[in-house]
Order: sequence, then C-alpha cells, then structure tokens
Amino acid sequence: MGILVVDDNDVSRITTKWFLSNFGFVVESVRDAEVGLEAFDPALHGLVITDNSMPGMSGAEMAQAIKAISPATPILMYSGNPPEDCPYLDWVIRRPAHLLEVKDTADRLLAKNRVLQP
Repeated sequence: MGILVVDDNDVSRITTKWFLSNFGFVVESVRDAEVGLEAFDPALHGLVITDNSMPGMSGAEMAQAIKAISPATPILMYSGNPPEDCPYLDWVIRRPAHLLEVKDTADRLLAKNRVLQP
C-alpha cells in the first residue's frame, strides 16, 4: 500500500515524499486537497498524509470526504495549523517536527490498518 501526500508547499511536499521514499514507501504527492481527493484510491493508498491550510479545500475537509469513501484509511495531518478537533484525523503531528516522527507514525498507522483488513 502506498501513501498519498497532500501539501500545497512544494518544498514540504517534495521533501516528505523523498524522505519517506528512502524508507521504501511508495509515495504519490499532490499539491492541493481537491486534487488529493480526486487522486485518492483506497486500493492504492493505505495512508493519507496532509497539510491543513491550503487554498480551496482544507486538509480537514478532504479528510472528511476521504473517510466517507474509505472509513478504514488512516489520515495523518502534518501541519503547522491543524484544526482544534477533527474526528476524521487518525493522528496529528504539528510542524515543525522531524520527518522521522512522520515516518514512525506512518509505520504504526499502516501496520494497524493491515491488521484491520480481512
């Protein structure tokens, strides 16, 4: 299962994709939540990592839409401005945080999701 990274900040998106790819993750990345929602495929993406503050649809709004399609898909928000309370997020990491924290959390969420799948 791959990871979908959604972030409008080019440096952050490219760095996150590169970092996770170095640990063997298959990572697809897109620039905004609308494109992220269109690109999301529960057969391909075992985890979504998203920023919150983006032009147009926010990461929290995208998370809600993804959970309506695929409730079991974990969503990790990696953002400097996460919402106070969002029941559609499985984990929140506030920036700045080291990408190793993102990697370790991705490992845990993907492993948990594999256990839940039949």
